[in-house]
Amino acid sequence: MSRLKAAVVQVCSGLVVSENLADIECQLMTHRREQMDIIVLPECFAMLGGPQADAALQADAIREWMASTAKTLGSWLIGGSVPVYNMDDGRNHASCLVYSPEGDEVTHYNKMHLFDAEVSDSKGRYRESDDFIPGSAPGLVTIGAATVGLSICYDLRFPELYRTLVAQGATILTVPSAFTKVTGAAHWEVLLKARAIENQCYVLAANQAGTHPDGRQTYGHSMIISPWGDILAEGPAEGAAVIMAELDLDELAKVRLQMPCLNHRRLIQ
Repeated sequence: MSRLKAAVVQVCSGLVVSENLADIECQLMTHRREQMDIIVLPECFAMLGGPQADAALQADAIREWMASTAKTLGSWLIGGSVPVYNMDDGRNHASCLVYSPEGDEVTHYNKMHLFDAEVSDSKGRYRESDDFIPGSAPGLVTIGAATVGLSICYDLRFPELYRTLVAQGATILTVPSAFTKVTGAAHWEVLLKARAIENQCYVLAANQAGTHPDGRQTYGHSMIISPWGDILAEGPAEGAAVIMAELDLDELAKVRLQMPCLNHRRLIQ
């Protein structure tokens, strides 16, 4: 497949896992006839605004839903983040789970960079490390002729991760997120475009959008961006949406041939 149809799902997740999953399923079923090859869900798509331990207790049900949804739609499903309990540590990994069109969980990526920051919004203090263990390695998955590099939200601020993914063959980068309204307005678009341009990759960025039960406000504006930095599709500032675009891998190869930046690097670790 030199062309892939990508769908990016934007939601405003609340506290009830079953309701959040049902809302996403309803959105996707509306587009079922459009033959989506890759679907990307946002960070915390199953629950946002409550204790992560509550979501972790329902991780098996979330996984079963992802497997069923991927199989029903015949699509690759990349699921933002799911809290996956680590028995040795007693905390969770924020795991991006990947399901094949057959409904099999083929790989996962544990979020490497945890969001510990002070933000000038209604929530103020964010400490992901209170609940999560950082991952230790990048994650990739092969989908047709594409190699997809996995990341989650705050990872977006660390370009070395994406350069590592590209060095390992990535042509598409996924960025499921719950980017805050304040930081999103300042940096979301420019960071996404930078990751696309500097790595000459398609970027699929699914964001949360709206006000959540804990007072957090997320930025929306989910995006699909070309290797040249063009916005191919964009979601609204608030509320649910499914945005789509065709990813042309031959066009990506042409961009890399005409502007061979990746071959001109001088500082290679």
